[in-house]
Amino acid sequence: MAQSFFALLKAGPPPPRAVLVPDGLFFVRAVPVNPQDPAEEIARQVEIALEGASPFPLNQLYHGYYWLPGSSRALAYAAYRRRFTPEQTEAWAGAELVLPAFAALLGAAAEPATTVLLPSPEGLTAVHWEDGAVPAQVRFVALPPEPDEEKAARARAQAREALLRRFESRAIVELDGPPEADPSRSDREVAFRAGSLLSRLPAEAAAALDIRDKDELKHLRAVRGRSLVAWRALVGLFLAAGLLALGEILLVFGGLWQTTRLAKMHAQAPVVDQIMTAQSLTNRINVLSNKQLLPMEMLGAIVGKNLERKPPSVQFIRASCAPTSGPPVLTVEAQTDNPGDINVYRNTLTALPECAKVDIKLKPTANGVTSFTLTVTFKPGSLKPGGGPSA
Repeated sequence: MAQSFFALLKAGPPPPRAVLVPDGLFFVRAVPVNPQDPAEEIARQVEIALEGASPFPLNQLYHGYYWLPGSSRALAYAAYRRRFTPEQTEAWAGAELVLPAFAALLGAAAEPATTVLLPSPEGLTAVHWEDGAVPAQVRFVALPPEPDEEKAARARAQAREALLRRFESRAIVELDGPPEADPSRSDREVAFRAGSLLSRLPAEAAAALDIRDKDELKHLRAVRGRSLVAWRALVGLFLAAGLLALGEILLVFGGLWQTTRLAKMHAQAPVVDQIMTAQSLTNRINVLSNKQLLPMEMLGAIVGKNLERKPPSVQFIRASCAPTSGPPVLTVEAQTDNPGDINVYRNTLTALPECAKVDIKLKPTANGVTSFTLTVTFKPGSLKPGGGPSA
């Protein structure tokens, strides 16, 4: 079931039921158009061109055209309706597309100066791309039935040479048989395949290829739209069923994983408790042994044994230190009546080997006295209990 589900998604919309009409019944014209015109105006220009090229009025013609946005030409074709037998038109009932066989190949990704040769029981058709995505010419050579296979092959070879002489071709693609409808990637295109040649026709362009009466086509396209809606609904149901099944599987495996995880957690709980207790004791020992404040040692370091490091004009108001996980830090509130001694004192402390950083924050001067905050950060391990700076 899973394999068929993914195959359905990969295949895309089912191929349309297409009827391919013999190429020899149609005359083909390349119609110059303005690439900037909307599709409705392009269709009107094509109809005018076909009426001018045909001895019959448009309502007596089966016609269609191929045009892509941005192209400077449209490839139009038409056939006199009375050339079709009742049996042929009856076979069109229920078809989603009725078009000449060569029209099914117009969506091929052909390089400039490429000619595609399409054989049929009636003759040989050549589709030639000069530049751009819309072919410039389509020509058909009829071949009378030959009972002798050798004569038939010779006549087909002569027809091939006659067709190729009409074009300047850098690449020639010869097909073995007529194109067939192929599953498309989405409902925004229609695909045909002939051997290795793949033709992808945008949905709007494919609709314009249909030769039938345009009012009848409106009804048929509405039916096609309902079929596409049904296909989307089917895919949506498969997706929903797949997601539900996947959710159930995840829930089952998730429950088993959770049960296993809880069992392992309970089994390891005593070991974890022992590790946490040992870690707590280790942290406490580290705090008691390595995070001593040593306030007297820090004061002694910044004033010197004989007060030689502190300028006489600088007076300490208060000093404080707080526990920290980093190096020792001493904060001193001080004042002086000689502001120049502040920078002298900072330079003296900065030069000490045990001092990592010295910060001074000045406060407003009042009555000729300048107050400031001195913050000294010592290097780790530079102070020893009871002994001042370490050697």
